[in-house]
Amino acid sequence: MCQGVALGDCEVLVPSRIDGVSDTAREPQYLTGDLSEIRPLTRDVDTFSIDLDRPVTFDSGQFVVLAVPGLNGYRAYSMVNGAAETSRLDFVVKRTPGGGFSEWLGVDRAGTTLDVFGPLGRATWRPEEEKDLVCIAGGSGIAGMMSIVSHALSSGHFERHRGDVFFGVRTREDVFFADELARLVDAAGGGLSVTVAYSEESSTVRDPDVPGGIRAAHGFVHLVAGERMAGAWGNRTAFVAGPPPMVDGALRMLIAEARLPASDIRYDKFT
Repeated sequence: MCQGVALGDCEVLVPSRIDGVSDTAREPQYLTGDLSEIRPLTRDVDTFSIDLDRPVTFDSGQFVVLAVPGLNGYRAYSMVNGAAETSRLDFVVKRTPGGGFSEWLGVDRAGTTLDVFGPLGRATWRPEEEKDLVCIAGGSGIAGMMSIVSHALSSGHFERHRGDVFFGVRTREDVFFADELARLVDAAGGGLSVTVAYSEESSTVRDPDVPGGIRAAHGFVHLVAGERMAGAWGNRTAFVAGPPPMVDGALRMLIAEARLPASDIRYDKFT
């Protein structure tokens, strides 16, 4: 519904069962923050930060919505940084033709004050969840996965459980966060693997710009995840984020092939 626009009168159907908000849920707040650290990561992906007017606490995998002066509506972006009380939020954004915020954003926008509302979203991870993790991300969908994996690492989760991250991009030029992911793999001491899946690459030569410790594969990321994880799903929580076709494909694979229950699959579609 955050992407919907009502074109006329609407009828709202309320389900007979409504789950209440848990006692540990983060209450969203209205905040303001200043843009900073705007820089390109690839040919069509930028990173930026927002320095908030006061600290906020969020769960790994959550997002906020941003309002930009002169642009109608709010835009939703997942936090990259790990969950904690913080006055700084880090994001990535994919530049798309006609995209209001992505085309507006540039280094000259540093210092601009934005309206921020959040945290929001239930595709989250908490330290008390004693399950292995699998994260399947397409493009900028890796943002929330970085937060989840960083939090799991700092909580000692990979000392007792495994984590497998599958990061889908089109070509080698589209890889970002490679060094950051490699550091997470190294710090996890064998408890974490990261595979980059190239959907439009045919070469099997290793990409010299991707650090050691990160595996490479060719194909759509959800198919690569299904092949690499075959027979090893076990007791896992799955997180999926990215473009709608990729998310839909991953959900079908997780239900039909991995046989994971719906309660153990959490996802966000990026449009």
